[in-house]
Amino acid sequence: MTAFRLAPAVADAFPGTLVAVVTATGLRGHEPWPATATTLDDLERQFADGTWAPADENDPRIEAWHTAYRSFGTNPRRVRPSVDALGRRLVKKGSLPRINPAVDSYNAVSVRHGLPAGAFDLAHVTGDVDIRHADGTESFTPLGEPDTVENPRAGEIVYADATGVLTRHWNHRDAHRTRVTEDSTHVAFVLETLHAPRDGDLVRAAADELRDLLAPHADRTAVHCLGPARPEAVV
Repeated sequence: MTAFRLAPAVADAFPGTLVAVVTATGLRGHEPWPATATTLDDLERQFADGTWAPADENDPRIEAWHTAYRSFGTNPRRVRPSVDALGRRLVKKGSLPRINPAVDSYNAVSVRHGLPAGAFDLAHVTGDVDIRHADGTESFTPLGEPDTVENPRAGEIVYADATGVLTRHWNHRDAHRTRVTEDSTHVAFVLETLHAPRDGDLVRAAADELRDLLAPHADRTAVHCLGPARPEAVV
């Protein structure tokens, strides 16, 4: 079992935080995921015909993350929240990336709902996962750059386990070590907001939508939520 924890200092700084953790066990990443493929195609078609557009930095859901990034010393126009970067990619290219079915699923849910999302292969997580301020001594190897080692600045908010940082700048980029591939069978996906009173129902609906995409291709799925009132979820 792995515990996801919201550190008291983060909860105090961002009292509206809500994180939904969607877990999938016995995931089968090598089989076709037709519902995920259809979801991506539909989003691209809706964007092309002008009936839907991804949230941009003027949207309150994205603007809140820009404000948070600035508060811990990150320039959000140089280092963007993941959902912001994903939406900008869709606007620029007219398409969303196809990585593998599990990653494609959370990307689709993320951009549709304007919520940052990420995922961790729990087989490669060491101990528990804390959402906390970095102390400046941790190491981070960016996704897709296995030979690169970075050291987050002290005060930057990160996801971290006992070995190192799993996500920098709260939700900008995931680590290479815990990346989700077609071979991943036990995965935790996260969806986040900083304004639970406004967007709590949206986060829960997005978590249910992601679970629906995962469930046909997993032995078991579950949704857990954490925030200042309930700062720990064991998955």
